[in-house]
Amino acid sequence: METVLTGAAAKVASEAAKGIFAEIKRHMRYVIIYKKNVDKFEEKLKMLMAKRTNVQQEVDAADRNGEKIKEDVELWRNTVDKVINEEGKKVKDLEDKAKNKCLIGLCPNIKSRYQLSKKAEEVVAAVDDLIQQYCQFNGVAYRDVLEAPKCAPPKNFEAFDSRKEVFDGVIEALKDSTIGVIGVCGTGGVGKTTLVNQVTGQVQEDKLFDRVVKATVTQTPNIQKIQDEIADFLRLSLEGTSIPVRALSLSVRLKKEKKILVVLDDIWARLDLEQVGIPSGDQQEGCKILLTSRNQIVLTNEMDAKKTFVMDVLEEKEAWELFKKMAENDFENRDPFRSVATEVAKKCEGLPVAIVTVATALRNQPIYAWNDANLQLQRPSPSNFTGIPHAVYSAIQISYNNLESEELRQTFLLCGLLGHNARTEDLVRYGLGLRSFGNVNKVEDTRNRVLTLVRKLKAFCLLRDSYSDDRFDMHDFDCDVALAIASRDNHAFALKHKGFFDDWPDEERMRNFKMISLSFDSVEKLPHELECPQLTFFSMGSKDSDVEMPANFFEKMKNLKVLDLLKMKIFSINLPTSLRTLCLSQCVLGDMVNLGKLKNLEILRLFGVSGVMLPKEIVQLTKLRLLDLSNCDELIILAGVLSSLSKLEELYIGTSFVKWDLGSNARVAELKDLSGLTALDVCIPNAGIVLKDLFSEKLRRYKIVIGSETDWYERIEYSRILKLKVGTSIDNLGDGVLRLLKETEALYLKGPEGVKIALNNRGGFLHLKHLHIEDDPKRQSALFDEEVGNPHLRLSDDTSELMEIRRRNPQEILPFKHIEVLEVDDCSTWRCLFTLSMALGLPQLRVLSVKNCIVMEHIIIEEGSDEQVANETVFPLLRSITLESCADLASFYQGSKSLECPSLEKVDVCDCPKMFTFASTFSKEQRIEIIDAGNTTKLSKRIADTAFFDNMMDFPCLADLSLGGINFERIWHNQFSIRSDYTQNLTTLYIWGCDNFKHLLSFSMVKSLTHLKRFEVKECKCLREIIFTEDIEDNMMDQIFPKLEHLQLEGLPELTRFYHGSHCEFPLLKEFIIWNCPTFETFISKSILVSEIHIIPSKWPSLKRMKVYRCDKVEIFASENLLSFGESTNQQPLFWVNEVTFPNLEELTLEGNGIMKEIWHGQLRAECDEGKRCIVFTRLKYLKLSSLPTLASFCLGDQIFEFPALENMIVTACPKMKIFCQGDLSTPQLQKVISKDEGEEKGWWEGDLKTTIKWMFEEKIAYCDVRLSDTSELMKIWSRNPQEILTFKYLEKLEVDDFVQVGIRQVIVVLVRHYFQRVELLYSSMMILLGWQPYSLESK
Repeated sequence: METVLTGAAAKVASEAAKGIFAEIKRHMRYVIIYKKNVDKFEEKLKMLMAKRTNVQQEVDAADRNGEKIKEDVELWRNTVDKVINEEGKKVKDLEDKAKNKCLIGLCPNIKSRYQLSKKAEEVVAAVDDLIQQYCQFNGVAYRDVLEAPKCAPPKNFEAFDSRKEVFDGVIEALKDSTIGVIGVCGTGGVGKTTLVNQVTGQVQEDKLFDRVVKATVTQTPNIQKIQDEIADFLRLSLEGTSIPVRALSLSVRLKKEKKILVVLDDIWARLDLEQVGIPSGDQQEGCKILLTSRNQIVLTNEMDAKKTFVMDVLEEKEAWELFKKMAENDFENRDPFRSVATEVAKKCEGLPVAIVTVATALRNQPIYAWNDANLQLQRPSPSNFTGIPHAVYSAIQISYNNLESEELRQTFLLCGLLGHNARTEDLVRYGLGLRSFGNVNKVEDTRNRVLTLVRKLKAFCLLRDSYSDDRFDMHDFDCDVALAIASRDNHAFALKHKGFFDDWPDEERMRNFKMISLSFDSVEKLPHELECPQLTFFSMGSKDSDVEMPANFFEKMKNLKVLDLLKMKIFSINLPTSLRTLCLSQCVLGDMVNLGKLKNLEILRLFGVSGVMLPKEIVQLTKLRLLDLSNCDELIILAGVLSSLSKLEELYIGTSFVKWDLGSNARVAELKDLSGLTALDVCIPNAGIVLKDLFSEKLRRYKIVIGSETDWYERIEYSRILKLKVGTSIDNLGDGVLRLLKETEALYLKGPEGVKIALNNRGGFLHLKHLHIEDDPKRQSALFDEEVGNPHLRLSDDTSELMEIRRRNPQEILPFKHIEVLEVDDCSTWRCLFTLSMALGLPQLRVLSVKNCIVMEHIIIEEGSDEQVANETVFPLLRSITLESCADLASFYQGSKSLECPSLEKVDVCDCPKMFTFASTFSKEQRIEIIDAGNTTKLSKRIADTAFFDNMMDFPCLADLSLGGINFERIWHNQFSIRSDYTQNLTTLYIWGCDNFKHLLSFSMVKSLTHLKRFEVKECKCLREIIFTEDIEDNMMDQIFPKLEHLQLEGLPELTRFYHGSHCEFPLLKEFIIWNCPTFETFISKSILVSEIHIIPSKWPSLKRMKVYRCDKVEIFASENLLSFGESTNQQPLFWVNEVTFPNLEELTLEGNGIMKEIWHGQLRAECDEGKRCIVFTRLKYLKLSSLPTLASFCLGDQIFEFPALENMIVTACPKMKIFCQGDLSTPQLQKVISKDEGEEKGWWEGDLKTTIKWMFEEKIAYCDVRLSDTSELMKIWSRNPQEILTFKYLEKLEVDDFVQVGIRQVIVVLVRHYFQRVELLYSSMMILLGWQPYSLESK
C-alpha cells in the first residue's frame, strides 16, 4: 500500500514539475525572442497606419459626396487610433525601459525585456485582428435612406416675433381638422417661401402628416411641371403627356395617403387643383393644402383658403439683427462702419431678400465698398423693370457686382434666362455652346465646372435649391434682376407670356439682341425671318404644338451658337451652320436632311420626338460630343451611324431605340467603337448580343438595361444604374458587365439567373446604394432553395416595388450585408422570414415592412443551430418595423434570447389578429391557437396573461407606436419599473380596433410615458377606462402626460371615463377630441362609480381646440362652486371648471348630444367690487353647436359671459335653444351666426348674439318639429289671427295626438292648407279610432 502511495505521489510530482517547467519555458521565451517581437510590432504598426490612412481617404471622399460613414468603420477607426496612440506608446515606453541594464550596466534588464516582448506580442495580435477587419470592409460609407426633405430654419428665424406669430398660426391651422386650405401672403421677397419651408420641416418633425409634397406654381403655371414636382416627392412615375390622365394618376396616389400636406408656392392666379390632380374638400379628408401668394384676394376668393396669414416686412429691430447676422459683424464700436451699415440696412426696407443679399455681398468688404453700396441703394431700378422694389434691385445688383469672376456673373445671367427650377444639364449644354467656361474641353469637365458655379451662386444667395438635385431655382426678384442686367449689358430679351403672343420687338432692337428667350401659350404665326446678326442664343417654347417654323426663320442669324425649341413643327428648315448646341424637345420633325451641314455641332438633343429616323447625314457631325435621344417613340437608328461619331463623349438613348442588330438597324457592337464614352444610357433587350468587352473602362455615368425592354421601375437619382435580366451564369458575362456590377450604385436584377449573379458576385458591390431583385414569377415560393444551392432573393409576386430576402447560410452572402430597406408583400407560402442567424447577417437594415403574408407565423425564429449564436444585437440600425394584414402572425420574434433593437424608432402593427406578443418564448407546441367565439376573439389563459411588450425587449429609441386590429389584452405589464426606460422616448401612441382591452394603461406605465405628445384610441369595443389606477393614492395623479399635445378618443362604446382620480393637469395639451363614445360621462371621476358626483379640479392651460361629438351622456362644464352654494346637477360633468381652466381655448365644437340642456352649469361666486360675476373666454374664436335637441341655453343661470375674440359661430339643429344666456353677454368681434340646413348655409344677425339666438328660435328653429297633445295647447298657439303667425313658416313636422274636440280638425285643415307648405301630418292610433282619416294637403 505504501508503495502504491509513493508511486502516485511521484507521478503527481512529476506532472507538476512538467507544468512548472513548461510555464517557465513560456515566460523565458518572451525574453529570448523579445527583439523579434518588437520588430514584428513595428512592421505591423506601419501596416496598420497605412490602412488607417487609406480608410481616412475613403471617408473624406464619402463625406464630400454626402454619404454616411458606416458605424463599423467608425468603430474601427476609433479602435485603431487607440491602438496606435495608447498601446503603441506603451510598447515604446517599455522599449526605452528595456535599454537600461542592471548590475552597473553589465547585465540586461530581464524583467523589462520580458514585459516589452509580451506587450509587443499582445499588440501585434490586436493589430492583426484590425487588419483582418479592414480586409472585410465592403466600402466605408452608404447613402442614407431617402426621406422627405426637411428645411433647416434660417438664421435667427425663431427670434423674429413678427415671423413666429405667423409661423405658430400656420401650424395651428394645419392641426385644425376644419380647415383644408391655408394661405400665406405678402410682397415678393418678404420670406413666404422661407417660412413655409420652416413650417414643413416642423410638421415633419412633429409627424403631423405622413408625407409632405411641394411644387412651385409661378406667374405662368405649367400644369405638367407642377404634376412632375409633386410626383417626384411621391416617387411616382406619371406616364404620357395627357394632363387629365396624369391628373387622375396623381389624384389616385394622393388619396392613398391618410395625412398629406401639399405645398403650392408662388400662386399668382386661380389654379384648378382638379386639373393638377390634387384632391380637396370632400374628396380627401386627410389632404391639406398650404399656399403662398403675393395677393390675398387670390388666396381667399379664388383658391378658397379658409385661413390666411399676412406677412409684412421685418420690423426695424428685426431687420438690423438679421443684417448683422448675415454680415457676420455686430458693428459694435466700429465707426464709421456702424453708421454706414445702419444706413444700408435701413435702405433694404425690411425685405429679408434684400437684407440677406446685401449683407452677404458686403461681408468682410472694406469701407469704400460699403459707401459705394450705400450710394447704389439710393438709385432707382431700371424703368423697364419697375415691378421690382428699388431697394431689392439695388441689393441684388450689389451682390452681382461683387461676384468674384466674369464667368460667375455670366452664369448668373444665363440662369435668369432659364428661370424657375431649371435643369443643371441645360446650363451645361448651353454653356458649352456659348463657350461660357474657360479651360474646360470635355463635357464632364464642363459639368463639374457648372456644378461648382451653381454652388457658389447659392452661397451668394442668388440661387437656391429646387425640388430635385438635378435642378436649381431662383427667387422671382433674383430672376427679374438677372434679366434686367442681361437686357442692359448683354442685349438680352426674355419674355414669358401667358396667352396669345404677337408683340415682337421692333427690327432695330432685334438687330442688337445677343440672347432671346421666349415662352408663350400660343402664337398665330411666326415672322418669315428674324434679322438678328449678333444673336448667339435663341430659345422658344409654346404650349401649342401647332406652331410651324418658317423655313428661313433663322436665315439671318449667322452667329447663332445655341438653339432650343419646344413644341414646334419643323418640316423643312435651314439652320445656321454656326450652331454648336441644338435642342429640339417634343417637336414635330419632317425633313432633317440638312442636319449634316452643321459641321460645328457639338451638342444634339432630340427629346420626346416620335417616329423619326436618325438620318445618315449625322455621320458628318465629326465634332459631336453629346447625343441625347431620350423619350423618342419608335426611333430608328441605322447601322454605321453611331460608330462614325468618334468624338462622342456622352450618349443618351434609353428605351427610345431597342431593336439592336435587326435588319439594317444599328449594331450593339458600334458602342464598342465609341472609345471616348464617359456617359451612356442604353437599353439592350437581347442579352445574347452583348459583347464581353462592350463597355468602356472610361464610363463614369451610366444607366444600362440588359435583357429587358423596360426602363428602371422607379425614378432614382444615381449616376450609375444597371438593370439585368439574363439567362446565363455570371461566368459567361464579360469583363465589362462585371466591372459595371462592381461600380454600380443602383442595381435591378430579374429572373433566377439574375439572382445567382448577385449571390455569386464575389467581387462584391462596392458602391451599391439601391437594390431591386425580382425572381421568375412562375417559380414556387420557398424559404430555402435546395436546387439552386444558394439561398436566394426574390421580389414578391404581386408587387414590383417590394423586395423580400431569404437566406440559408448568411455567411456566404456578403454582397447583401449592406441592405437597408426590406419590404415583403403577399408571400403566401412563408411561415417565417428569418432564422436568428440570418437576421444577424443584415446589420445595415433600417426599414423592415411585412404585409399580406397570410400564413407567416413569425418574422424571426430561433432554431436549434441558433442556440450557439452569441448575444449579438439583431438589426442594430433598424429604425422602422411595419407588420400589416398577416392573419397567422403570432409574434415578431420567437426564441429564448432577449430582443434588442437599439435604433428602433417606429413600430406599426395592423390587422394581425393572432399576434399576442412582440417577442415570444412559446414554442410551436406550447402555443395554443386563438379561438373565434362568435364576434369575440379569445386567447388561452396562458397567452392572455402575456403582455405585448415585456422585459425580454429593449427599444430605447422607440418614439412612434401604432397597434391596431390585434387581440391581446395588455400592451405592457402593469408594473413596469424594471424596463420603463424603453418607453421614455415614446412620443406617439395610436391604439385602434383592439377589442380585448378593458383598461388600456396602468398607472405605473403612465408614469413612464413622460414624452408622449400624441395619444389616440379608437374603435376598442370593450374598453371602459383608459388609465387603470387601482391602489394608488389621490395625490399621485396630479400631472400625467406632461408633454401631451393631442388626445383623441373615438368609437369607444363602453368607455365611461378617462381615469379615476382626484385631480389632473395637462400642461401642454392643445387639442382634445372625443367622438362617438355614447357611455362616456366625465373625464375624471374620484369615485369608482362614475355616477357619484365629486368636484375634481383640472387645469388645461394650453388647450386650444375641444371637440365633443355624439357623446349622449356628457354634460360639458360645471362650475367648481356649484355644490358649495347649494346648486345641484344630475351627473358628474365632463369638466369642473373655473375662470382659469381654459385660458387659451380657441375652438369649441359640441355636436350630437341628446341630453345636454346647458353647456355651462352653475355660476362663479367670486365677485369683484362692482358685484359682477364674469366668465371670460379670452381667446375663443370659433364656437359650433350642432344637433343638440335638448339644449336650451349656453348657461341658464344669471351669469355674465364675455367672448372678446369670438369671430365664427355655428348653431344648427338646436330646436330648444331660445336664448344664449340669462346674464349680460359681450361678443365684440362677432358679426353673424351661421346655421346649416341640408348643406345650405345661412347667416343670421340682429345686432347682438342674444337677440340673434332669440330671433333664430322664433323664425326657424323653435317650431320645425311640433307635437300637440291637447286642445288648450293648440288653441293657445292659434289664438291670434293666423295671418300674423309667421313663426311657423318653416314648420316641417306636426304631430297631433289625443284630440277629442271635432272642431279642432277644421282649424288644422285650414292652417295646413294656407300656412304650412312643408308639413307632414301624423295621426296617432287614438285619432284613427275616433274616425279621423289622414288628410292630404292636396285634397279639397
